[in-house]
Amino acid sequence: MGIYVLMTKLTPEITQDLRNRQGIGKQWMSRVKKACPEVKWLSHYALLGPYDFMDIYEAPSNEVAAKVSLITLSSGALQAESWPAIEYAQFLNLVRETEGAIAD
Repeated sequence: MGIYVLMTKLTPEITQDLRNRQGIGKQWMSRVKKACPEVKWLSHYALLGPYDFMDIYEAPSNEVAAKVSLITLSSGALQAESWPAIEYAQFLNLVRETEGAIAD
């Protein structure tokens, strides 16, 4: 399973009345769980910046991660991006494995 980071920016209509946010979030999660039961949620954060939320999850493929983004967009997000993430130790292993292939 790969690790993905979902970055979400909500529409202005949703952010104008945040009291409904919890209900919208539950509906979104229900839709994702139904369409992508293999996704394992690792963490969820509200952000103060260009994105409103960041979710970290595991998915078996890029296609499943794309479904998560598409469902997020269809659930009231202005922007939703799923980024593949590599654990730092694994990244360092990749660097060591490619040392001979990287031009100086």
